[in-house]
Amino acid sequence: MFNRLNVARASLSVVAATMLCAPAFAWEPTKAVEMVLPSGSGSGTDQMARLMSSIVVKHSLAKKPYIVTPKGGAGGAEGFIDLKTSPGNPHKILISASHMYMLPLTADVPFTWKDMTPVANLVMDEFILWVNAASPYKTAGELLAAAKAKPGQIRAGGAGSKREDNLLFAAVEQAAGVKFNYIPYKGGGDVATQLVGNHIDVSVNNPVEAVSQWRAGQLRPLCVFDDKPMAQTDKVTATESWSSIPTCKSAGLNVTYLMQRSVFLPTGVKPDQVAYYVDQMQKIVATPEWKEFSNRNAFKDAFMTGPTLQKFLQTDADMHYDLLKKAGFLAAPQ
Repeated sequence: MFNRLNVARASLSVVAATMLCAPAFAWEPTKAVEMVLPSGSGSGTDQMARLMSSIVVKHSLAKKPYIVTPKGGAGGAEGFIDLKTSPGNPHKILISASHMYMLPLTADVPFTWKDMTPVANLVMDEFILWVNAASPYKTAGELLAAAKAKPGQIRAGGAGSKREDNLLFAAVEQAAGVKFNYIPYKGGGDVATQLVGNHIDVSVNNPVEAVSQWRAGQLRPLCVFDDKPMAQTDKVTATESWSSIPTCKSAGLNVTYLMQRSVFLPTGVKPDQVAYYVDQMQKIVATPEWKEFSNRNAFKDAFMTGPTLQKFLQTDADMHYDLLKKAGFLAAPQ
């Protein structure tokens, strides 16, 4: 005699059998998929891509491998131009960050994000206001008060010029009525090292770029540039977790900024090819390896596809244009 549990078990068995017998996608790669990265080897994007590639192999998610190809020349323009000049090629995908909006506007690169086909946004990357652990500034308010009292004397370090860090400091200057002495460095790792050595006074590193120094007691987070505290509650130090960090808004600094981590195909690909990669990304982010990586690097869950992703990218692009214009970073009158 069947009861509800038996019915449920039978239903699950039918579903499982259906999934096992489900036909293959209308399209699947016939050769290795090239993962183009508009960044250098060892970057956060590179780490993410190599994990994704290993997940595909470990969980047998695809018949063909994913090959990671960093193309970070000219600030990432090399990678974007590669995808732009590969229309209709479904064996080439790109993992982007916010510089896809910024490069065309600040360096006059012949490319826009609309020269690619959106597949999925995987996560959002947070930005945190950091100082040296021995700094006299215990809160964002104390730091901003010092910057206001000493215009141009507080040394702010960031990765690159007219990139995310530089843009974020410009937004802070406008919101708080202060002026920093911005010093560009090659990457986020260099910035964290400079802050530990007291060669700069403040940074806006991503969590992954400064977590080791925070754990070692060398850096202090003041606030996160999000409208809500971070979700991760595991202790990073003996007493603090990412969720312990106050928002900058709560500290009186009305600035929010997060960086998308999205996957794109070239233009001219077919709907069934896009659908294949959407399915791949959904499977990747559902694995334990991805969840551990995301939690360890304090990413914000924000998986998006289809019209929702398209609308988000347009809004995000408009926001970056406005920020760049206010900061005076546009390459020419737009």
